[in-house]
Amino acid sequence: MSTAKYTPRLADKYKSEVVPALMKKFGYKSVMQAPKLEKICINRGVNGAVTDKKLIDVALEELTTITGQKAVATHSKKDISNFKLRKGMPIGARVTLRGEKMFEFLDRLVSVALPRVRDFKGISDKAFDGRGNYTLGVTEQIIFAEMDIDKITKITGMDITLVTTAQTNEEAYELLKELGMPFKNMKKENEN
Repeated sequence: MSTAKYTPRLADKYKSEVVPALMKKFGYKSVMQAPKLEKICINRGVNGAVTDKKLIDVALEELTTITGQKAVATHSKKDISNFKLRKGMPIGARVTLRGEKMFEFLDRLVSVALPRVRDFKGISDKAFDGRGNYTLGVTEQIIFAEMDIDKITKITGMDITLVTTAQTNEEAYELLKELGMPFKNMKKENEN
């Protein structure tokens, strides 16, 4: 009986293709200098959660289905009387993925979910934060194949943040591009 440990496709690709490409481009002396994907944070605010508590449960269930990991509720930090919001009320859902689940989710996001976006021409390369992290906004949860379209009552979006160990935006961009993120070709590299 074989006890070969399962490794996600993107994890293998990172070790065999991405690291050598990054080392060549940036001239790293050691493999350990190459930036890597640390975690993926998926965050979702729930509109109307103050008045209807069931919306939070639906959001938690959907995020759990999409990511394969149990989602947790996020709570308000302070009272805001105009929104009838009290401190500690659940107002959203979030999941933090690491390791195998992170690579699996990224693989599904890049190869299945993003191509299902209507009029998809690539994602913007302007959403880096200056410290090597990238945030992507998704407007509809139905782009994920795990979602059963008949059970969805409300179309909502989410923020997906890819946290890397890269020090600069350029390093993070190259890392994510090598991992298969479909960035728009803003510069049209071979045009001029």
